[in-house]
Amino acid sequence: MALKHEPTAPYHSTQDALRVLETVARHSSGVTDTEIARHTGLGTERLTTLLRMLRREGYVEQTADGAYVTGAALARLGSAHGRDQALRDQLQRTLDRLRDSVGAAVYVSRYVDGEISITQYAAGPATPAVNEWVDFRHSAHATAIGKSLLGQLDHAGRRDHLARHKMARLTSRTITSDKLLLSRLESQPPTVPVLDLQEYAVGTVCAAVPITAGSSVGCLALSLPVEHAHRLRQAADTLNRNAAPVLLSLAI
Repeated sequence: MALKHEPTAPYHSTQDALRVLETVARHSSGVTDTEIARHTGLGTERLTTLLRMLRREGYVEQTADGAYVTGAALARLGSAHGRDQALRDQLQRTLDRLRDSVGAAVYVSRYVDGEISITQYAAGPATPAVNEWVDFRHSAHATAIGKSLLGQLDHAGRRDHLARHKMARLTSRTITSDKLLLSRLESQPPTVPVLDLQEYAVGTVCAAVPITAGSSVGCLALSLPVEHAHRLRQAADTLNRNAAPVLLSLAI
C-alpha cells in the first residue's frame, strides 16, 4: 500500500521540536535559548513557541539560571521499562488539554493493517464522545476520521478499503457512491480539516486532521453536538494548530 503524503503544519512543527529536543539532550548541564537557536537555525519567535510547548508537555524544563534541560516526560518515554504505558499516559494528558482548549471530545486514530482503529480519546460531561452506533471500522465513508485516513492512502488503497466495507447509508447525508467519495477524497487538500456534517450520526458533527509520521497513517479528530456546529471550523483549526504535541509524543 502506497501512501499519499504531503507534510502538514503539525509535521513541520514536530520536526523542529525534535531538533530542539536533540540539542537540549546533547547538553546535559543545560543550554540557553540563544545556543539552541544557533544549533537549530530556528528564529526567535518560532523557538519561543516550541520551547513553551515542550515545557508544557514536560519534555524540557528550565533551570534557575534560565537554561533548558530535558524534562521528566522525555525521561519516561526514553526508558525501555514501561515505555508503552508512559506513552499512553503522556498522550492522554495531551489529549485532555486539547479537549479543554477546543471545547470538544478529541480522538487519535490510526489505519493499521487495512482497518481503522481509535487508539485513544478524551471526552467529558461537557464534551461527550460520539455514540459508536455503527462500528467505526465499517463506516469510514461517513466519518471525518475515516475520510481523513482514507485520504492519506493512494487510490488503490482507498479502493481496496471500500471493496471490503459496504458503504451503508447511516443518515440522509451519508455518501453511498464510491465514485463520489473517491472524487471528494481526491480533491481534499491535506492541510484542510475533513468534516463530517451529520453523515455518521444525526446530531453530531466532526472534523479530522492528519497526523502522519513516517509510513504510519493517523489522524486527530474532534466531535461536537450539532447545536455547536457553528464552532466546528474554528475548533478544527485550533485542533490542527495544536496537533504537534500529539504527533511529537508518537515520534519520540
